Amino acid sequence: MTSHSRETPQFFLTAPSACPYLPGQEERKVFTHLVGRRAGELNDILTHGGFRRSQTIAYRPACETCRACVSVRVPVDAFEPSRNLRRIARSNRDLVGTGVANQATSEQYSLFRRYLDSRHADGGMIDMTVLDYAMMVEDSHIETKLVEYRRRGPDTAINGRGEGPLVAMCLTDVLADGLSMVYSFYDPEMSARSLGTWVILDHIGRARAMGLPYVYLGYWVEGSRKMAYKARFMPQERLLSQGWTRVEE
Repeated sequence: MTSHSRETPQFFLTAPSACPYLPGQEERKVFTHLVGRRAGELNDILTHGGFRRSQTIAYRPACETCRACVSVRVPVDAFEPSRNLRRIARSNRDLVGTGVANQATSEQYSLFRRYLDSRHADGGMIDMTVLDYAMMVEDSHIETKLVEYRRRGPDTAINGRGEGPLVAMCLTDVLADGLSMVYSFYDPEMSARSLGTWVILDHIGRARAMGLPYVYLGYWVEGSRKMAYKARFMPQERLLSQGWTRVEE
């Protein structure tokens, strides 16, 4: 019997299942485990190749008849917010994000449940328990942070932290060349603020402050309303057959 080191990645292919983005399509994924002392290095390499992380799994679409899922990243220094994005940034100036350890809390899970019930009641995550949520947040072998967003308070200028109830959150991986936004959610009663967009804008600012060149947004799927918002962040780079390619509009 052949044995494999935990440091050597093995890749597997899932069985076909219904595509969550495009009606009538089937999806398959290739995946591997992110474990061991080289997990961070492997995650960097795989992210450059279009993989995404979920807990200790790195995966990428490997569909037989469709190539609609395209990895997208924002080049931080070249990014130019549109007039609409600048308006969203102004409307959320009363919020501040604070980086914390990737440890699940009851407050986070409560917001997560309200977000799912309001925005994704028919999605695959709707049945996630508090234990499932804790595993999503905490089960990582690479550098992973949470960014919690709250309203600015009288002491924010001193301690850099917001106050009051949690209004949005993002699970973020720190890569060698950028920030990878794994999953974000927000208070559905504040949807008029476009908080999902604001969180991306905030991460672009965070990457710039950290000297990191990219913010990875995951997959953009042409024709999918769920993924259309990612095309708003221009210029951006998309992973096409010829490699990462700049798209201006």
